[in-house]
Amino acid sequence: MTILKLHSEPVQALWLDAYGHLNEAYYLVIFSNASWPLQAHFGIGADYFNETGGALYTVETHLRYLNEVRAPAIVEIESMIFGSDEKRIHFAHVMKVDGTERATAEFMVLHFNSNIGRTAPMPKTAQAALKAAVVAEPPDWSGRKIMLARQ
Repeated sequence: MTILKLHSEPVQALWLDAYGHLNEAYYLVIFSNASWPLQAHFGIGADYFNETGGALYTVETHLRYLNEVRAPAIVEIESMIFGSDEKRIHFAHVMKVDGTERATAEFMVLHFNSNIGRTAPMPKTAQAALKAAVVAEPPDWSGRKIMLARQ
């Protein structure tokens, strides 16, 4: 399995809720922060945008909260590519603190050319690198949906 360890950051006091836990909204902030080095790793990050106008736009996110996060803590993010084509990437981040999984976030993003105002193919080099990084078997939580059990 190709797991990329490209991001970590400390939990900020501003991100804590009244219970002293990481507020649910800030899990997504951390995961979003982790997406920037992931994009840069594949040559489609901020520098790429500044040069070409190409960007990745998130169209779907699924977060799972598994264990609490309290400050002080350093969150470590592990990233995985589940699949891609010329215009889409399906990937996930796993948040860990002290080696324990705390949350996961799964994303579907589109490659968008802001110069022409629509989706467009990613560079061939990025497409090839993404294909090479796809995990052999996604974790069992990939692709889940929220469902109330019927009785």
